[in-house]
Amino acid sequence: MKELLTSSEAARALGISVDTLRRWDRAGRVRSQRDAANRRLVPASEIRRLRGDGGATLSARNRFSGVVREIQVEGLLAQVEIDVTEPARVVAVITREAADALGLRAGSQATAVVKATSVMVER
Repeated sequence: MKELLTSSEAARALGISVDTLRRWDRAGRVRSQRDAANRRLVPASEIRRLRGDGGATLSARNRFSGVVREIQVEGLLAQVEIDVTEPARVVAVITREAADALGLRAGSQATAVVKATSVMVER
């Protein structure tokens, strides 16, 4: 990963919209810097912090990596079915926007992050 990401690259890496990234930046939730043309740049370390890479900031402990088997989109929601490498299958219902932002397709790699009764999807 590059050391500095553009707004669109950072949003894609976080699975959010560019508008959400801008709101997070204004609210101080994400640390960014500006280039000479005043464009927002986000350090890769900030992406790792927000995604919880390394487990330092994400409290979820159960992760199941696998391959997306199927995505069913209905209205604003997308149901993502992942065949995990462990002997299990995890099904998550996420927003359509999140599925699009993550670029999820049948056959793509993804990880299900499980906390309580919620299943989040990261890529």
